[in-house]
Amino acid sequence: MWSALSAGLLLIGLAGAQIAFSRLSLAGQTVDSIQLYGAEYASQTALSGLLTVTRENRLVRVTGLGHTLLLPIDEDQQRATTDFNTVQLDARRVQARAATLVNGNLYLPVETLAAGLGAQYEPGKFTLAPPQLLGVSSRAGRDTDRLVLDLSRDVTVQDEQRGDRVVLTLRGLSGEARRYTTRGAFVKSAEVAKAGSDLTVTLPLPATSGYRVYKVVRPGNVRVVIDAGPGVARSSPEVLTRVTAPLIVLDPARVSGLGRDVTLEVSRRAAELLTKAGWQVRVTRDAASTLPREDALRLARQSDVYLALDLGRLPGAKRSGVTVYEQTGRAGSQLVNTLRAGTAPPYAPLVVAGAGSTRRLSELLRGELRGGGVTARQESTTRVLSLGEAPQAALLLELGWSNNAEDVAKLGVDQRLQIMAGAVARSVATYLTARANNNANISAEAGAQP
Repeated sequence: MWSALSAGLLLIGLAGAQIAFSRLSLAGQTVDSIQLYGAEYASQTALSGLLTVTRENRLVRVTGLGHTLLLPIDEDQQRATTDFNTVQLDARRVQARAATLVNGNLYLPVETLAAGLGAQYEPGKFTLAPPQLLGVSSRAGRDTDRLVLDLSRDVTVQDEQRGDRVVLTLRGLSGEARRYTTRGAFVKSAEVAKAGSDLTVTLPLPATSGYRVYKVVRPGNVRVVIDAGPGVARSSPEVLTRVTAPLIVLDPARVSGLGRDVTLEVSRRAAELLTKAGWQVRVTRDAASTLPREDALRLARQSDVYLALDLGRLPGAKRSGVTVYEQTGRAGSQLVNTLRAGTAPPYAPLVVAGAGSTRRLSELLRGELRGGGVTARQESTTRVLSLGEAPQAALLLELGWSNNAEDVAKLGVDQRLQIMAGAVARSVATYLTARANNNANISAEAGAQP
């Protein structure tokens, strides 16, 4: 508790900064905050009752209410309170206030948090919209019907099949109890009912049909989508695994003559960061042995993110720098080509992604590298077999050129390798988290780790 003098917003000088102590109503709970150069900040401790805040070197990851935010830590307190820094709000990158340190403690800008979490903010007051069912809509399809529930904010959703019905329970959600009718051939109606402090949604499920449930999280609201009909397999555990337990494959090429195995070092460090955060990672080789080619291709075919790491080695080429390659043309895998051609069930995007997923991962990776001071070009390639076998996002990261003295010197610096490993880990985690938020089938008990 601040003293009476502090609570009176007495300005003090702390390491040259202008700070005023204040109080913040945080989603109905009163916590301590500070005014830093006129911007309101709350400490990691004060936010812990509402959000999960973790520090990752010079970044802060904030998760909660269905969102994931990444904020840089700017130790220049005055600059942190401006829009000089780039922050990531789910999959959006915007200019906004950054996190900073005060007396060694981590503080986060309340206005930036509100923008990323879909909350309302005014000085001294951070308000979350009460979880409400805003509307129900439907769409009829050829082999599936869709029911869409619009919510004011994210809530826990559980679904189960009870005989010829599917029942969704939306925890802590309020809304009008009523019956909805649709024009669909498979989902002809839906019943919304109150169950204590929760809402339930019940819809019929024909005997020959399956269903899936997933969320689409947006800055201002959340949609819960239910697809049902014969176009959805009644049991598709492999499809669910694509979302709930994604596989990341890192495939470092072996390059001799550099004095250190830089592709393996970057892969190992990135794998360690991702594994600590709860992701499933496979690296195709170690210092002594390499997976046989067919085993490595089999892993690529099972991957949700496939990232090859290599160095440019074309004799006589006068090239340098870091390049991120995306595969173009037809894929090598017949399965990938078949599903991308459109002859696939409605859940095909969970099994085989289009080029947009690879481009999104490429943008994230190049952005993370740029944040670490490494400029990476984006180019296309058709020469990497494993990229064409990977059904989801797949990239080749070229760390530099082995016949360029400046590149080799840079790759001999440990900090350079750490920057690249961190960029790989953060971009992959951000990509998969956004994909899980938009596609996760809530039927599975396990969720993607942030």
